[in-house]
Amino acid sequence: MSPDLLLQTSPSTSQPLNLSDPFTSEEFDEYVMKTYARYPITLERGEGCRVWDVDGREYLDFVAGIATCTLGHAHPVMVRAVTEQIQTLHHVSNLYYTAAQGELAKWLVEHSCADRAFFCNSGAEANEGAIKLARKYAHEVRGIADPAILTAHASFHGRTLATITATGQPKYQKGFSPLVPGFYYVPYNDIAALEQAIADLDQEQPRVAAILLEALQGEGGVRPGDTAYFQRIRQICDETGILLICDEVQVGMGRSGKLWGYENHGIEPDIFTSAKGLGGGIPIGAMLCKESCNVFQPGDHASTFGGNPFATAVALAVCKTLEQENILQNVQERGEQLRAGLDAIAQRYPDKVADVRGWGLINGLELKADIDLTSAQVVQSAINQGVLLVPAGPKVIRFVPPLIVSAAEIDQALQAIEAALATL
Repeated sequence: MSPDLLLQTSPSTSQPLNLSDPFTSEEFDEYVMKTYARYPITLERGEGCRVWDVDGREYLDFVAGIATCTLGHAHPVMVRAVTEQIQTLHHVSNLYYTAAQGELAKWLVEHSCADRAFFCNSGAEANEGAIKLARKYAHEVRGIADPAILTAHASFHGRTLATITATGQPKYQKGFSPLVPGFYYVPYNDIAALEQAIADLDQEQPRVAAILLEALQGEGGVRPGDTAYFQRIRQICDETGILLICDEVQVGMGRSGKLWGYENHGIEPDIFTSAKGLGGGIPIGAMLCKESCNVFQPGDHASTFGGNPFATAVALAVCKTLEQENILQNVQERGEQLRAGLDAIAQRYPDKVADVRGWGLINGLELKADIDLTSAQVVQSAINQGVLLVPAGPKVIRFVPPLIVSAAEIDQALQAIEAALATL
């Protein structure tokens, strides 16, 4: 386009995009890669803990973008933050200082065990940063030539090549070999197995650089970690110099009833990662660390969009709202209400339900292993009842509503899941 044409084009003269024409799911599938098995509904708008499809049907949203929409949909704080920042400054390079990035880093440091923050755009990117930081620390501080990182079976750490390798689930790795070397897997909550893995890897010379774990495994079936397990790992890391990395992407930002999942175990990691709920639905990720392992130098790691003024201003608004409106108390109270209701349902359906577990507002209802019923079938049945849920594996239904969910909405979800089970 010539400079003259650029000068002639302005908001007052250019034609707006016509987004009013219906776009069918058939058209969607014609143009979008089929990397998701999507449910047959097309969502159009949301408010609070509810969303509506293009046919006007209302759903109670207990998926929240998979533990992402911290404040629900169209929250006034987010609307204001988005509007104000897009009108001011939405993106510049990290070659320059911006106030919002610094203010968000300060809030996160002051409300965690970390001393420093690096910003990116997703949980996978945050975990990539943590992996790189751990490897550089191993090389430069501990003199390890061939660093190894231990992760858990049934874990989930992202979809990049390094993070699917870190993920202890072969189904995510199938078809993408050769995988990234240097990752080894241990059973979750099994301290003897972890100690044996360290002994085997460090037999000739130190190799284990880091242990990467979720305080509660989300995608692995909503499985809380054992506190004794995590405290023993912290002790091992203190004794050996191994770094403890906590993946807080799903369980962090208040979802567990505490701001960070690691707080439930009474430990402090050396590095932890955040994303999902951090931006309340606006893409952002963060990798945070203690000063003792802050070995990155200019040029070691970067992100074009990471920490941009738009994303960080919205995330800061989300963080401050969590604190100022005492939302963690709501998470704790609504979580207790939800688990009590699910326990009651489990007692009424002992032939279908095996277990109920979780923290705060990340909870799972596990189906019995010896029946054909799957989590996907229950989720579809719940959709028919007007509630959106999400599987966490083939046998676990996950409940991850916005953290602002009300007592009445919890009751509605419980009625829907019971009705869904009754029809199957």
